[in-house]
Amino acid sequence: MNNTTKLFRNNVIRPIRLMSQLGDLGSGAGKGGGGGGSIREAGGAFGKQEAAREEEYFYKQQRDQLQKLKSELKDEISFHEEQIKRHQDAISRHKSRVTNIEQAE
Repeated sequence: MNNTTKLFRNNVIRPIRLMSQLGDLGSGAGKGGGGGGSIREAGGAFGKQEAAREEEYFYKQQRDQLQKLKSELKDEISFHEEQIKRHQDAISRHKSRVTNIEQAE
């Protein structure tokens, strides 16, 4: 498993699993025993609205994290492609030098 997969798993998948343990959103205290504040504990429309806002916040946060990860991966790919090009140029130069040396013999 490469580092990108580990990063994705730790930063994206794990929080999703934790959110699934909340129970019915906005209906009062969750399965963990702790409350989400007085509005969420009271339940009802305000509790559901607050839960929806919280879910939206985390959704946007995850989306931003994925965009950042994607951008970083694209930068890393560009870097490695440039390195490949430099190495190929160096290989060509060395092969040319070997050919010149062989012709000189």
